[in-house]
Amino acid sequence: MREIRELTTLELEESITLSARAYPGLELTNRTNRTRYRERIIQADEDPNTRFLGLFEQGEMRGVMRWHDFKMNFFGRPTLAGGLGGVAVDLLHKKEKVAAEMVQAFLRNYKDAGSPLAALYPFRPDFYRRMGFGYGTPMQHYRFTPASLPQGPSKSDLVYLEPGDGQKMHDCYKRFYLRTHGMMARQTRFWDAALNDPGSQIIGVNTNGRLSGYVVISFEKGRHDNFMSNAMHIHELIYDTADDLSRLLTFLQSQADQIESITYNTQDDAFYHLLRDPRADAGAMLPFTIAHENSKRGLGIMYRVLNVPRLFEMLEHHNFGGVSCCVRIDLGDSFFRENEGSYLVDVRDGEARVLGDALPEVVLSLDVAEFSSLVISAASLRKLAAYGLATLSDDAYLDRLDRMFSGPAPICLTSF
Repeated sequence: MREIRELTTLELEESITLSARAYPGLELTNRTNRTRYRERIIQADEDPNTRFLGLFEQGEMRGVMRWHDFKMNFFGRPTLAGGLGGVAVDLLHKKEKVAAEMVQAFLRNYKDAGSPLAALYPFRPDFYRRMGFGYGTPMQHYRFTPASLPQGPSKSDLVYLEPGDGQKMHDCYKRFYLRTHGMMARQTRFWDAALNDPGSQIIGVNTNGRLSGYVVISFEKGRHDNFMSNAMHIHELIYDTADDLSRLLTFLQSQADQIESITYNTQDDAFYHLLRDPRADAGAMLPFTIAHENSKRGLGIMYRVLNVPRLFEMLEHHNFGGVSCCVRIDLGDSFFRENEGSYLVDVRDGEARVLGDALPEVVLSLDVAEFSSLVISAASLRKLAAYGLATLSDDAYLDRLDRMFSGPAPICLTSF
């Protein structure tokens, strides 16, 4: 008989051993790495919005996972979203559907809690896509020279942020969160850890006593044959206005005399427009074409719809492209059967509601993974239809439904 329950404090140590075996790349056999990992686990366990759970069979731990209660900006509305992390299965019990049972328990918990969506960072995207998770906004890895950044008219009002500035950072981040679809809210204490990290520096824009932007950076060695060569990594870049961004970029641009290159991971696929020279610093060309490499692209966060009626209920004030249409969504969900079915959605002048019974104008058929990417605005219906991943009973409605589901791509700066 299997049981899924929260771990006790004593069981957390056993979960670390299980995770070390499941993910040798974590290098938790190294004593220093294990100690640091244990400290992070203990700190996370103290967070009331984080839970560590395990699957037990005959009293023995077979798998572990971590649940996060996130408040996500879902098209302007703070919404409960379940976050899944740390899924690990004991090596002796792989291919025994341990992970599947844990993920299903996770989905059911957050559906019952009223969450319309769940999210995770996959160790293998194909594995979780089969479980109904759809791809989110890709991550772009940029590597450019500081001189490529624009030099603005001023870098005045820039200050170092220090321990004690956590509330200011929290307020600045919160404003960005409230206007950015996909962002996860953070607790104030998150900034205490960031400000006390000796490996990073935080530069802020102090506008009349209010923090209106900041950049978190760290330094590393550049070319190994030159001890004077340095590189910089941007961990996070938050700002209120274009002027705040300009001041921060001007600061970064002014480091060109000592910094050889800057790396930056961002879901902003238009970032290269800011660069005077958008080429990656290695100067590589893409094969078989005259195209300069400017970034590397990777798939990270994935999303999943848990409850279609609840989803449209949460979006009652969202404007679905101003369209009017009665559409039946035939949703396939072989992994979480209680979510599978037909849903009648009536949209009038962009306002949507789920109906119990009516005659639809058009039927949209697709799997939950593609629907999740569509409804979060990480994919367009036009592309899904072109690829055969979504079908319409009447293609004359494609333009209308494409507008209905169009919106800003979700941005998430929270790792979990």
